[in-house]
Amino acid sequence: MTPPPAMQGPAPAIWLLTDNKPGHRNQLKGLANRLRVLTGASAHWIETGPIAVPLWRALLGMPPALDRHLPRPSLIIAAGSGSHRLLLSLRRTRNCQTVVLMKPAFPLAMVDAAIIPEHDRVPPKRHVVTTRGVLNAITPMARITEKPEALVLVGGPSRHFEWDNDLVFEQILRLMANHPQWRWTISSSRRTPEALTERLSSLESPRVTIATPESTHDSWLSHQLASSRAVWVTPDSVSMVYEAITSGVPTGLFELTARPRSRIAGGVQRLAEEGLVALWQDQTSVMQGTAKHTARLWEADRAARWLITTLPAWTRRGRP
Repeated sequence: MTPPPAMQGPAPAIWLLTDNKPGHRNQLKGLANRLRVLTGASAHWIETGPIAVPLWRALLGMPPALDRHLPRPSLIIAAGSGSHRLLLSLRRTRNCQTVVLMKPAFPLAMVDAAIIPEHDRVPPKRHVVTTRGVLNAITPMARITEKPEALVLVGGPSRHFEWDNDLVFEQILRLMANHPQWRWTISSSRRTPEALTERLSSLESPRVTIATPESTHDSWLSHQLASSRAVWVTPDSVSMVYEAITSGVPTGLFELTARPRSRIAGGVQRLAEEGLVALWQDQTSVMQGTAKHTARLWEADRAARWLITTLPAWTRRGRP
């Protein structure tokens, strides 16, 4: 894909409004990273929790007092409902455009652009783009390691799949038994039931590393993907599924029963049909690196380029 033309003049400033929930912050980070690369923009984080915004200010577009050291923004992006009041209060900021990530509760006409996962079923419009899953901060790998290193990402109970501790644990054991020459890193999540976390901990050995949310850091997953030749994810962990796919590392899904009429589960199934992930029965293709990836997925980059094309004015505005 041809990059946008180089921007002229001072770099524009982007404000990132965050409620500090890890998933929302990760979306903002992924989009901001690509906008910085493509436009030279500077990014400035604003935590919305400590900032009181009465409803009347949001409705009237009247911002509260903010840090006066912040540069004047050319673009304001928000993720998470906790950031929406501040976003709306700032929508009348002079020479500035506003963007919301994910489907908000307020009318989309109140912002200049929206980037929304396709499973929310919002019809694309001139100022709306839909993405495969939510945005993430993973960058596709230029090269996949040849070392037999595998990563396992374990989620937990969700509304979209029937969770089964025994089934997940048995599949992990079977993978390890089928591929004894590999080294494994197994990570639980905040949703993983304590009973399963304890069983996973019992697997730790010289060739098995166990990670928990408490033992990892913000960049842990990107670093781990960079050193992995295969990754297996429980399908309930939709964000991690899309992060693994984005990395380009051969990705397989453990087998769990999808709940009826789940849009999320349906989206995961389409990923398999399109060759972006492999199902449990295609285990060999993942471990041997022969899975046919028929498409490339880097939604943060696509969304950034769409923003530059759709709202070109902000890229020409620098600091006063």
